[in-house]
Amino acid sequence: MTRTAAIIGGGLIGGGWAARFLLNGWNVRVFDPDPEAQRKIGEVLENARAAMPGLYDMALPEEGALSFHNAIAETVDGVAWVQESVPERLEIKHKVFAEVQAHLDSEAVIGSSTSGFKPSELQQGAKDPTQILVTHPFNPVYLLPLIEVVPGDTCDPRAVEWAKEVLTGIGMYPLVVRKEIDAHIADRFLEAVWREALWLVRDGIATTEEIDDAIRMGFGLRWAQMGLFETYRIAGGEAGMRHFIAQFGPCLTWPWTRLMDVPELTDELVDQIASQSDAQSGQHSIRDLERIRDANLVGMMRSLKARDWGAGALMNAHDSVLNATRRVPETLDDIADLARPVLTLDRAVPLDWTDYNGHMNEARYLQAFGDASDRLMQIVGCTPDYIASGGSYFTAETHIRHMGEVHAGARIRVETQVLSGAGKTMHLFHRIYEGDRELATGEHMLIHVSLETRRASDPAPQVAAPLARLAAAHAVLERPAGAGAAIGQR
Repeated sequence: MTRTAAIIGGGLIGGGWAARFLLNGWNVRVFDPDPEAQRKIGEVLENARAAMPGLYDMALPEEGALSFHNAIAETVDGVAWVQESVPERLEIKHKVFAEVQAHLDSEAVIGSSTSGFKPSELQQGAKDPTQILVTHPFNPVYLLPLIEVVPGDTCDPRAVEWAKEVLTGIGMYPLVVRKEIDAHIADRFLEAVWREALWLVRDGIATTEEIDDAIRMGFGLRWAQMGLFETYRIAGGEAGMRHFIAQFGPCLTWPWTRLMDVPELTDELVDQIASQSDAQSGQHSIRDLERIRDANLVGMMRSLKARDWGAGALMNAHDSVLNATRRVPETLDDIADLARPVLTLDRAVPLDWTDYNGHMNEARYLQAFGDASDRLMQIVGCTPDYIASGGSYFTAETHIRHMGEVHAGARIRVETQVLSGAGKTMHLFHRIYEGDRELATGEHMLIHVSLETRRASDPAPQVAAPLARLAAAHAVLERPAGAGAAIGQR
């Protein structure tokens, strides 16, 4: 049976909540007196529809129904969950809670998106205080999984369990906060860093961009995949957390920051931290943790690289430096001997190209061949400028043969032979090598198309002539084994 959630307050956070529930198959009712609420939530929802399915390898459920309402009473009638995301003013929240509880089923939960108020403050004067919990998300709600669940001292364990069930069911990570405290857990870290950043700017030590670079090029990447304590456990080396505290604990008394109220590192506190760290990560050796960290960092940084953002933009710039020293040609004039297969790819196998068998997965063989085809296209004049003018090649048929496996870190190259290059077609035969070992072959038939009509067309002379020249030079080469082959039993 489809469940229904009510969203009270349809701003940025409320819209994110609406998207998270809707795309997980819940029906969603929204109350917000803002006349622009429907437009705003619609725009957030479009972003979520584009991004959120990319998190998963399974299809999301059928999207729920979205409706907008003019009264809280009809918005919350019969719903299983209410998410309050109104402005951070306690008197407004109290007024909303009173009206919601006047019409809400007693078994439903009211979650508040508040980033600062404690549950005891939210529950003041409530008809049923145990029905109200803090469920603090992070933006964008439809992508980031963390939800700080703060039940407070006045809580019903059943409400907490129901909240965990609902939040887990829509793909979120409910972190139950043991004791209520201003700003919960995560925002206290953010506020500490924010305060220090303001001082650095104010004192002329760093600009806002330099501070952001310090985070996104360094510890922010480590934090994203291991958090704080696990990162420092590795920093302690084989001796772990206890050694890290012994080595760097005295630094806490040095005037490195404006935040100098530091707890005393008593033996009891060191034992507590070390034992918790052992429970968290002790099943892994330091070398294992380093390998896990490295694989996670490569995956994240390569994603940033694909978007040319942050540390990824830096990697793309370094690619350009490396490209200047490598052997892969960019134009036909760069090739010394046309009567040889053309080097079209020369790279290492990255960690995220490997699969559960520990070797490069079959999809990455195709990517390597696709990248080689792109390079061959550029060599014969089908450059980005040419493509922008309205012509390009589309792959019409592919046949890959796998002969050998290869592992992360191995250097591979692709050599390409042009089997034909006349009229609208370009027929390529690629071979992947590691050293002298042939790993795979890929045969590809590409068709030149007009990007305006999306139909086959003849290439312009500045592409047709170099391609014909290269095809003529390769005509003297022996036809490669496997060319024209079909799949079948040997």
